[in-house]
Amino acid sequence: MGVAATMAAIVARPPSIALLGKQTQGHRWVLGPLAFSSISSSSNSPSKPRKLVLYSKPGCCLCDGLKEKLQAAFLLSGSESLHDVDLQVRDITTNPDWENAYQYEIPVLARLLSDGTEEILPRLSPRLGVELIQKKISSALRE
Repeated sequence: MGVAATMAAIVARPPSIALLGKQTQGHRWVLGPLAFSSISSSSNSPSKPRKLVLYSKPGCCLCDGLKEKLQAAFLLSGSESLHDVDLQVRDITTNPDWENAYQYEIPVLARLLSDGTEEILPRLSPRLGVELIQKKISSALRE
């Protein structure tokens, strides 16, 4: 890969994974549309960000594939935009409760409700395109 292609790949990759800090049970990662944090409140977005949790673990190819597609879906615009969605990625190996609950199910995507509870969303096929993933998540967050 040439220098120009390498630079283009670096610039094209959005800085949307941020380490929030070390918790007692391990690292907590947040994947979100950092590049779009300055979107005006006059858009059709709700005033509070919508929140999702992705349960995964290192070395899980299905988890990594879904993370990549989610990152791409967050960058798409349009009526199904996910620019106001915060996605927290949780490593199940850092918490025995998460590991017991999801060890055979990951990746698991859940919607965080206003009362702090979680609602598991239907599994997204790894074969779905980014646009369809965006549409399915947007629809699930409206329910």
